[in-house]
Amino acid sequence: MPFYHRLGDLPRKRHVQFRENGLLLTEEVMGLEGFSGNESILYHLQSPCRVKELGEFEAIEREEWVPDAHAHRHFQSWDVPPEGDEIGGRRLLMWNNDVEISFVRPAESMEYFFRNGEGDEVYFVHEGSGTLETTFGDVPYREGDYVVIPRGTTYRFVPEGEQRYLLFETPGLIQIPKRYRNEHGQLMEHAPYYHRDIHPPAALRTHRERGEFLVKVRVRDGYQDYVLDYHPFDVVGWDGYVFPWTFSIHDFEPITGRIHMPPPSHQTFAGPNFVICSFCPRKLDFDPLAIPIPYHHSNLQSEEMIYYVDGNFSSRKGIEIGSVTLHPSGLPHGPQPGLAEKSIGMSETHELAVMCDTFHPLKLSTFARELDDGRYAYSWYEEDSPGRTADENPAGVTSHF
Repeated sequence: MPFYHRLGDLPRKRHVQFRENGLLLTEEVMGLEGFSGNESILYHLQSPCRVKELGEFEAIEREEWVPDAHAHRHFQSWDVPPEGDEIGGRRLLMWNNDVEISFVRPAESMEYFFRNGEGDEVYFVHEGSGTLETTFGDVPYREGDYVVIPRGTTYRFVPEGEQRYLLFETPGLIQIPKRYRNEHGQLMEHAPYYHRDIHPPAALRTHRERGEFLVKVRVRDGYQDYVLDYHPFDVVGWDGYVFPWTFSIHDFEPITGRIHMPPPSHQTFAGPNFVICSFCPRKLDFDPLAIPIPYHHSNLQSEEMIYYVDGNFSSRKGIEIGSVTLHPSGLPHGPQPGLAEKSIGMSETHELAVMCDTFHPLKLSTFARELDDGRYAYSWYEEDSPGRTADENPAGVTSHF
C-alpha cells in the first residue's frame, strides 16, 4: 500500500523491548523483497513460529480442459450451487503462471484460519457482506468491494448472508498502477480513486484464548495444516505499509473522453503480466460523430476475461449477470453485429463488470467446460434477435463488451 497505517499499542522505537504486564512481546517484521520492499511490524503475545502439531499436506490438483477449437467462450456461472467455504469452495475457472481466477460461492463458514504463503489475493464481492477477521484487525466488506489480502496474512471470513465472489490469486504483488502514483507513493489527481476510498482494518481485537486452532497455509502449490495452541490473532499492535484493505467498485471514478477511451482507462489494479479493470456506469463519448462503443481490436499479446456484475446485457446475446466471457489471444473481438449503429447517440451506460487482461495465455479448467454455452463463438455470425432495439434498453449496447 502507498500509505502508512497503525493500530493498537506500539513501542516508541523498532526492535526494542516491548512488554505487556511484564511479558516481553514478540516482534515480527513482515516484509517484501528481502527487507527492501514495503513492510509492517507486528507485536505478538506468542511467537508466530510456535506450532503444536504438523498436520496433513494436500497438493492442489488442476484439471485442464483443452477445447477442440480455439474460440471465444462464454461461461454461465449464476446457477452454480454453493459448495464448501471461502477456501475449500474455490472453483478454478482459468489460470496461467501469473494468476488464477476462481469462482467462489460458499455453502458453509470457515471453521479454521487461512494464510496464503505463495501470493496475494483479491476477492471481488459480487453478493454478500461480512467481516474479514485478520491478524491486522477486522476488515468489514460489502457487495461491490474488492478485498485485497497480501501474502502472509492470516484470516478468516465471517459472512453475513449468501456470498458470491470472483477470486484472483497471484504469486506476484497486487499493486495500484504506477501511473496513478507520484514518486512518493501518493495517488495523484488524475487517478480514478484516492486514499480516502481505500479502507484498511477498522479495529484490532487482540485474542488471548488458548486451545487448539487450525491454520491452513498455501505453500508449495498445496495446503499445509498446522495446529496452534493459541489464537492466531494475538497481535497487540502493528504499523507499516503491508495490510489487507478494501476498495469499492462503486468508488471508481470512470474516465470519459470525446471519443472512445481504451480499456486501460478502466484499470484498477496491476499484477505481474496482468491487470484488473472496473467497468462502471459512466457518461459516454461526446463528439458528435463518436461511436460510443468499442472498436474491434486484436490485443495480440493479451487474453481478456470479463465477469458481468450488474446491468441489463440483453443486447449481447446470452450475456447475463454472472456471465464470464473469454476472448483469447490470436483472435479479434468487438461489438456484435448492429450494435455500433444502435449505440450512436447514446449518452451513458449502466453496466458493471470486472475485467482481467493477461499477457500470457490462460488455461481452462474442467469446471469451465461445465459452464461453457458452446455458442458464443458464433454470436458475431448470427443475426440480431428480431424486435429488439436500442431504445428498449440502451444500457446493454454501450459498454466495452
